[in-house]
Amino acid sequence: MSDLIDTTEMYLRTIYELQEEGITPMRARIAERLGHSGPTVSQTVGRMERDGLVTVDQDRHLELTGTGEQQAVRVMRKHRLAECMLVEILAMPWEDVHAEACRWEHVMSDAVERRILELLDHPSVSPYGNPIPGLAELDPGASKVVAGLQGLLPLPEAVTEDLKRVRVRRLAETLQTDEGSMAKLLRVGAMPGADVEARRLDDSVTIGSAGEYVEMSAEEARHILVEART
Repeated sequence: MSDLIDTTEMYLRTIYELQEEGITPMRARIAERLGHSGPTVSQTVGRMERDGLVTVDQDRHLELTGTGEQQAVRVMRKHRLAECMLVEILAMPWEDVHAEACRWEHVMSDAVERRILELLDHPSVSPYGNPIPGLAELDPGASKVVAGLQGLLPLPEAVTEDLKRVRVRRLAETLQTDEGSMAKLLRVGAMPGADVEARRLDDSVTIGSAGEYVEMSAEEARHILVEART
């Protein structure tokens, strides 16, 4: 597969994840996420626009076309199924899985996707708690509804200066690229589905359980989506 196709798929997935997180996709946001230069992003987005994958409005907001959305969903589905396989079958270290899945997403066939679904008893979320989109395309019995953000809050918005109990639900894609942050969360058991304790400080948040806590910047912590616990 050519570098050109890989780059296009990577941009499609990035636009999709920005939309998923409620962030307006713009070229500047793509540059931040991927570490690409402004001219490189503009050139790639321009090519995608000519290919009918995205539109750019007068406010420089990017929107996936129907074709672009379909392709983005497929790439993200492959990415998250690859994460499931790498964790459940290959037992890769949790903090390394995202980067490896970024390679698999470009080469995985539909047949392999279906086999992963069968082997893992039809997962609907990734190991990081994020919904796997487009499963109905592989399995007619799968739900076509992809869970949104209802009831979930970024960690800094869900806690106060007093220690508060929350349940970790999702770790956003951008946080998964930071191996150090992922290792810290793993160390204190702050994984999707886990109940943890957290409190907000001036520019950071502490999170943990069983008396062991780690401190994360507010910017890191906002990519941890939680629900309140009583």
